[in-house]
Amino acid sequence: MRFMHSNMPTESPEQGEKKNFTDSDIRKKKIFTASDIAVIGMMAALLEVVKVALQSIPNVELVTLLIIVFTLYLGPKSLIAVWGFVGMECAVYGLGLWTIMYIYVWPLLVLITCLMRKYKSQWPFVTLAAMFGLFFGAMCSIPYFFMGGPATALAWWVAGIPFDILHGITNFVGAAILFTPLTKALNRIKQSTGLFR
Repeated sequence: MRFMHSNMPTESPEQGEKKNFTDSDIRKKKIFTASDIAVIGMMAALLEVVKVALQSIPNVELVTLLIIVFTLYLGPKSLIAVWGFVGMECAVYGLGLWTIMYIYVWPLLVLITCLMRKYKSQWPFVTLAAMFGLFFGAMCSIPYFFMGGPATALAWWVAGIPFDILHGITNFVGAAILFTPLTKALNRIKQSTGLFR
């Protein structure tokens, strides 16, 4: 039989209720649920599959559009999928200067999309995809600024401007055609499975 010393503090019913309420609150405030982790993993894998499938076509990609659409449904949690995608790229192709570029360029797209989530029309996001492709080379020239100075960064960017123009045009066309079907598909998934909440 266990005894409690008379001078030992006891927990009042009110304190016990408060403790249980606090524990319940903590459980409800999970940052990631099991479904979040599963969805993020599938999104990262899909980004890699789509990138590999189109890599033989210069400056034609759907990664930008998919990141925009994913972010509209998952918000900042999409950063984990993006970094998972970057990690898979590093595993497949090894580390290089492009790794540094990917580490900040794709998360920047997530951040911009988060700031634009209030828009209901597809066209702001189609424009974002186009502008992101158009200025992709400029954003990727930042490491060259630190390695060789402004002249090196500018020369690297200018040399790639024709490819950036093509990148912007193909991003615009791809987003204009696929943005609405993709969002409708994710809406159906959300309604039928309860994901993206």
